[in-house]
Amino acid sequence: MRLENKVAIVTGGGSGFGQGISELFAAEGAAVVVADINGPAAVAVAEAIGEAGGRAVGVQADVTKRSDVAAMVAAASENFGRLDILVNNAGAAHRNKSMLEVSEEEFDLIYNVNVKAIYLAALEAVPLFRKQGGGCIINTSSTAALRPRPGLTVYNGSKGAANIMTKSMAVELAPEKIRVNAICPVIGETGLLETFMGVPDTPENRKKFEATIPLGRFSTPADIAQAALYFAADEASFITGVCMEVDGGRCI
Repeated sequence: MRLENKVAIVTGGGSGFGQGISELFAAEGAAVVVADINGPAAVAVAEAIGEAGGRAVGVQADVTKRSDVAAMVAAASENFGRLDILVNNAGAAHRNKSMLEVSEEEFDLIYNVNVKAIYLAALEAVPLFRKQGGGCIINTSSTAALRPRPGLTVYNGSKGAANIMTKSMAVELAPEKIRVNAICPVIGETGLLETFMGVPDTPENRKKFEATIPLGRFSTPADIAQAALYFAADEASFITGVCMEVDGGRCI
């Protein structure tokens, strides 16, 4: 098992990419704090992990509120005694539309979830990593930061910020043996699929988007989970500041 005796927090762990990461981490031996703004969904994922023989606890957490983030980090220490891996996976987006139609409330939500949450999580997790002699942070970014699609300007900008924060954090925290990397998925089979497409999720519309991806399909939770596992495992001990494209060739 590649994550045996490690403890991880996965935000947005109640569905989609976060659920896939939580389940794979647990299968690889990690104890997982499954955090989600949807508390019942987080608990359900954690219970399923437990039924499969893994170790997990589900917690409700709004990653834009420092008090919730502090409680989430405390849950790792209280339940499993430490924290080794923090996956900032929770994300928000606006429906594909003109940037001039994005409301100020939508803008604030997207930047709070996609950018501020990384900062808040660092405030709570980094002191713990320092005491332990190191740690690993993985941010879920997007190909939107590298090859933006029209109609998602505000979302694209938030993920560009996430990439720069990843690289800057990696340099700043490296002397303390804290590694920071990001995953940049292409449009994926999650609850946000129709939001990104901006059109109904039909086979015909899927084909139009799949045609822009050289390998001819969307990303899946399993794809993203495998990338997160690589960053979290000891094999990647010399890897930091990388924003990995998991995109079927979309960014080429």
